[in-house]
Amino acid sequence: MPDRTYYITTPIYYVNDVPHIGHAYTTIAADVAARFKRLAGYDTFFLTGTDEHGINVERVAQRNGVTPQAWTDRVAAEFRTLWEVLNISHDDFIRTTEPRHERVAAGLFQTLYDKGDIYLGKYEGWYCASCESFYLESELGPDKTCPVHTGRKTEWTAEESYLFRLSKYQDWWLRYVAEHPGSIEPEARRNEVTSFVRSGLKDLSVSRSTFTWGVPVPFDRRHVIYVWIDALTNYISALGYPDGERFARFWPASVHLVGKEIVRFHAVYWPIMLHAAGIAVPEQTFAHGWLTFGGQRFSKSLGIVIDPAALAREIAAEAGVDVPIAVDALRYFLLREIPFGADGDFNKVALVHRFNADLANDYGNLLNRTIPQVERHFGGAVPAPGPSRGNDGLLRETAASVAEELDALITRLDFSRALGEIWRLLGVANKYLDEEAPWRSIKTDPERAGTALYNTLEAVRIATVLLSPWLPTATTRVWGQLGIGSPLSSQRLDDARRWGGLAPGTRVRPGPPIFPRIEKAKDGARSPGAVKVAADVAQRSKTEEPEGTRVDNSISIDEFRKLDIRVAEVLEAARVPNTDKLIEAKIDLGGEVRTIITGLVPQYQPEELVGKRIIVLANLEPRRVRGVDSHGMLLAAEWEGQVALLTVEKNAPKGARIT
Repeated sequence: MPDRTYYITTPIYYVNDVPHIGHAYTTIAADVAARFKRLAGYDTFFLTGTDEHGINVERVAQRNGVTPQAWTDRVAAEFRTLWEVLNISHDDFIRTTEPRHERVAAGLFQTLYDKGDIYLGKYEGWYCASCESFYLESELGPDKTCPVHTGRKTEWTAEESYLFRLSKYQDWWLRYVAEHPGSIEPEARRNEVTSFVRSGLKDLSVSRSTFTWGVPVPFDRRHVIYVWIDALTNYISALGYPDGERFARFWPASVHLVGKEIVRFHAVYWPIMLHAAGIAVPEQTFAHGWLTFGGQRFSKSLGIVIDPAALAREIAAEAGVDVPIAVDALRYFLLREIPFGADGDFNKVALVHRFNADLANDYGNLLNRTIPQVERHFGGAVPAPGPSRGNDGLLRETAASVAEELDALITRLDFSRALGEIWRLLGVANKYLDEEAPWRSIKTDPERAGTALYNTLEAVRIATVLLSPWLPTATTRVWGQLGIGSPLSSQRLDDARRWGGLAPGTRVRPGPPIFPRIEKAKDGARSPGAVKVAADVAQRSKTEEPEGTRVDNSISIDEFRKLDIRVAEVLEAARVPNTDKLIEAKIDLGGEVRTIITGLVPQYQPEELVGKRIIVLANLEPRRVRGVDSHGMLLAAEWEGQVALLTVEKNAPKGARIT
């Protein structure tokens, strides 16, 4: 067994709705880290799963006329299916409704109670059912709305509750983080939670008595364990805490990978509870940024989501490839385009550009320019390299430095820079091939032509091993064309660190381009078609159907009638400061003036909008964007990165209904 272990987790995803691109982003990142650590020889364990208790799940199930268990079974299956599509290599999928988990959650609660750190009291405050969290009044948006679920009102809750003595451990936490600054990354998130703790920790409500869908408190069946305490326990229950072999082998976790909106739970509450129970704390919590679309966060509560599977199918159709290759392209794009830890805007045009420029040209075409020459001039057998000269040494040195750098970069979860390093190798290899031009030197110096082809293919071999965590399907196919007998799955990082692993005489197996260029989107009306931007009621129609019915995007005529779509005139428009795409527009809906925030730059500049009669979804739930309340949504057509606002054929009066 390797001396080094690596245990990485995603958050367990809440089953109040089907999975979306935000879930995929976190899980793909964890998958790449896990695959790379296996490649580097670490004994690796990768955990994901679903969080299935709480009042929000109970309410969703009631609205759909099913039991909470039936609802959670259905949505958990959706997550499992998506992870299969996205080629996620998790070692375990934990569900908080499983007995193995409930036993551990109840046991940890009992331990903290026995130690005197949990006591019966009363708790009151503003509570968001969507994120199952209490908030201070100073943290809330207008009309007491949740700071995470934009526009969604919190509820004042007061009830008997068991409380955890969080305040008791404030000084310990501050000392620990000061001594272990790397325990919370990136630095901005560490500063954020440190400021929160320094402002004064209050004892935490850790039970609920107003509903029953949860793990019962072991010594008081009137209460269920607060869902966040229940959920966090999954990281040890999946390992068989307290005496499981996995727990002894992998705990403490190397990294808990989470979205920044839940960093407080993972970086403050969780390590304090573990410390209080006498359990080692995780080595690191890494909180990545948000994906946005047109400057707005992907969010079910805002009705802005992407179905990753639908997006992969769309890219596959446009590129003329099968879905697993399109999935690889999506995996690559998400971790190359956006520095991990920062917020980043999703843009399909940028995805297509990365597909064509990076995957099709820099990587795929390098293979396509070499293997046919080996087939044509050397009978399909990889030629033996001759004496080294020219830029042979530079290519070898670049390969060695890139392979050496990657383990540290992945440990820091710096995926974008890691891919940049691999592309540095591919860039040197492409330039080397252009300068050596073996298609010309084959006539005058066949040995030199063979050397150039060997060196280029060896660089492709090394890049393919290094890229395998990101592109598991495509790299396997490249490996097959290289003709190497041992499977790619048997390779390790050390194999990429050694030059000369491609044996002369290996029979190449030419095949079709793995990443053919996307010349033109086949479905120009929707770009991307997997993006759904709609009123909250339309979004609910997708997910809140009775068990056994087909889940699709259809809505009834009665649901459509709930959409208040009207003509409006733009009175004023200005750029939102410190944003790339957002415009703040004042619109007249027929005597009612509203403000709407919309992401239209660069297709429209603010001055172009003034005076236009546009179409607006008027009864969309208000949301706060960059400190401004946005009341409604402009409707537009989008295709291949272009946007056109919807207008009416005749000069319809302001406020006229669209039916």
